[in-house]
Amino acid sequence: MEIVYVYVKKRSEFGRQCNFSDRMAEVNVDIQPDPVLAMSFIERDPIDTGVQCASDMSEHEVNTERFEMETRGINHVEGGWPKDVNPLEMEQTIRFRKKVEKDENYINVITQLGSLMDHCIKQNNAINIYEEYFEEEETAAVTDEPPSAKTINVFRDPNPIKRTATHLSWHPDRSRKLAVSYASLEFQRSSKDMSYDSYIWDLEIPNKPELVIRPSSPLVCLEYNPKDSHVLIGGCYNGQIAYWDTRKGGLAVELTTVELGHRDPVYNVIWLQSKTGTDCFSGSTDGQVLWWDIRKLSEPTETLVMDISRKGLLENALGAIALEFEPTMPTKFMVGTEQGIVISCNRKAKTPAEKIVCTFSGHHGPIYSLSRNPFYPKNFLTVGDWTARIWSEESRESSIMWTKYHMAYLTDGCWSTTRPAVFFTTKMDGTLDVWDFLFKQNNPTLNLKVCDDPLFSLRIQDNGRFIGCGSKLGTVTLLEVSSGLCTLQRNEKNLASAMFERETKREKILEARHREMRLKEKTKAEGKEEEVKEEVDEEKPEEILERVQKEFFEVIEGELRRRERARTKLKSITGQEREFEDEEDDEIILPKEEETEEKDE
Repeated sequence: MEIVYVYVKKRSEFGRQCNFSDRMAEVNVDIQPDPVLAMSFIERDPIDTGVQCASDMSEHEVNTERFEMETRGINHVEGGWPKDVNPLEMEQTIRFRKKVEKDENYINVITQLGSLMDHCIKQNNAINIYEEYFEEEETAAVTDEPPSAKTINVFRDPNPIKRTATHLSWHPDRSRKLAVSYASLEFQRSSKDMSYDSYIWDLEIPNKPELVIRPSSPLVCLEYNPKDSHVLIGGCYNGQIAYWDTRKGGLAVELTTVELGHRDPVYNVIWLQSKTGTDCFSGSTDGQVLWWDIRKLSEPTETLVMDISRKGLLENALGAIALEFEPTMPTKFMVGTEQGIVISCNRKAKTPAEKIVCTFSGHHGPIYSLSRNPFYPKNFLTVGDWTARIWSEESRESSIMWTKYHMAYLTDGCWSTTRPAVFFTTKMDGTLDVWDFLFKQNNPTLNLKVCDDPLFSLRIQDNGRFIGCGSKLGTVTLLEVSSGLCTLQRNEKNLASAMFERETKREKILEARHREMRLKEKTKAEGKEEEVKEEVDEEKPEEILERVQKEFFEVIEGELRRRERARTKLKSITGQEREFEDEEDDEIILPKEEETEEKDE
């Protein structure tokens, strides 16, 4: 802001000029203290003092000369060449270079610089000035802080009739905005006065939404385009797909027709990895997965019926609730159904029957969340009924790890974007659970009561620090987790990978054992005396289990020896002992022998 004040009066009109001079001080009045007056002094009790919760500010103005900046461009020409030599002509440059190289002065200068350059090269080869001596100690400092989370902001549905915050989506570029879709998912419970609007919130302005999204039907899901942050795709309660451009306002740019869309609410829409950045696919409880191009939303580009019998019958299809797509595997996608089955699909298959590759069954109710581990994509997380389960694509009959059965229903979940062993889940009792399998497997590392209402949606920012939780009454709570929960720990990737591989092997052993037992029962029922051996590993399951346990404990012992060597080396360098491990780091993750014995029985 420029402050300019123009004086319009003459100097002579300002008034009489003040003339100051130096002289000694004079005492005009001297009042002596009277002790009698102290008797009439009355103290105030109580004393009311106003306190302003802000720092004291002062404003000063000064008239200065105006400074104007001007931008000028310069023409850069490759230097070192004479005017008569064109650097773009190869023949002229070669001819001039040969002429210079024959000059005696040039040879003397190069000879002097050569010895100096040789000295510098030998120095660089002798010692690496960029070497990191204590690389492992940098990430170890954050483990001292106990896991915690604090509330940053709360965004409330501004409408009088509250609706459920069904889906959250972070702005792909700066992550300073959060798109939230609102809808009432209770059948025939919505009021005629209920608003259809959804909102885009600015994290620093919680009282008023930045943009109002106005759909034709309540939005069940709303997702930012990762390539173009101005474009959002949304799935409506009536089965339509619409997309918005924030530069054009809150009205939909284009909308699918009711006849060619879904016949049930669209529970999930995901953008695909494509050159144009305009492709997406949607899933609904009507049993269909449809592919769309937002440049032409009149009809879907492709349709797949979720019939696991591979007959393509819509009446036998399983309702799709959760979708998963990993950009590093563009041909694969996964669908979580309301029957508790995960369907793995291959989009590039020739026939619809071949597109359904396999299924994973393990939940007793709808699967509300399905996400791959960002560090190990072959492992994925599902949330449904009262548990969260971790699966491996190599083990189809059972999940490799799972949480305990909670008293409240689980509603959503997601992996941490920065730590491979951490994931988050929300429950109907309004709590957020943070799980760290390297630290604790039986109970969540952090249990946080977010609100009194059921939590329905969850989304984590790309930096892994901020988490948005949406409730049934439309309240979105923004949380910030402690640095220990969002900072990669020392050797965490190797330990998490070893854990997933170990649990996958354990499940394979149990699957082989169960197959063998079922085969024996089958042959016994048929009255056959011949021993039927299924094609399994050459080793017996007991021997494989013993070998895997032995390898696991060797890994633990090797890790402890490595830490002991690092401690001894650090002590010899600094001359004093350093403690760079806390009690939580020293915990050793033991294999789940009790669960193995129960399954063997």
